[in-house]
Amino acid sequence: MKLAAVISALSEWEGVKPLFPEADIQRYPYGERFQALLNEFPLTFFHTGWGKTASAGALQYILDHHQPDLTVNLGTCGGFAGVKPGDVILVEKTLIYDIVEMMDSADVTDYYASFLDLGWLAGPDPFPTRRGLIASADSDLLPDKISHLKAIGAVAADWESASLAWVARKNHARLLILRAVSDMVSAEGGEVYNDIESYKERAKIIMKTLVEQLPAWLRMARL
Repeated sequence: MKLAAVISALSEWEGVKPLFPEADIQRYPYGERFQALLNEFPLTFFHTGWGKTASAGALQYILDHHQPDLTVNLGTCGGFAGVKPGDVILVEKTLIYDIVEMMDSADVTDYYASFLDLGWLAGPDPFPTRRGLIASADSDLLPDKISHLKAIGAVAADWESASLAWVARKNHARLLILRAVSDMVSAEGGEVYNDIESYKERAKIIMKTLVEQLPAWLRMARL
């Protein structure tokens, strides 16, 4: 089974690289990559860069040039009330919420919404997870958006999941997204806003946990 792991934000990537000190870091058009053996699984890790554009372009490149049987995205997200820091979200649906259509009254949200086919996961989840919807935008989450996102079923928000899911769906490619809640956001604001060092420390811990848990998820792969 050919496996790719994509990591978006730089802080997330900087949390992954030290876990593989012997890795031969190479370049590809969107950033760095390296090959590693994670337990019995050979993987290629790719840094895609943050935001929807970089992640979408990088995933299309990876699918075209490396043709993985399964791509996994590991990362962080901001959570709403109902989840808590450290909770892992197994993403079942994504949508983009920063599209603003001023010329037409039609709701265009569905165009970039994606359902992820997880039917190839055999058996119960190997670790506690919260299955649900993640909303994505090229922005940290604005507090005044939360009530709307919760109303449509989102449990968390990030910058990249929706673009990765959309590209995977267009290519009929298997994608597993595991995002852990790094910080909480409410109508009063975000707990790590204006505190990047706290986010970096949390991201480092989260990425170590997600990488350590990844082999158990890969053993469930029935492709």
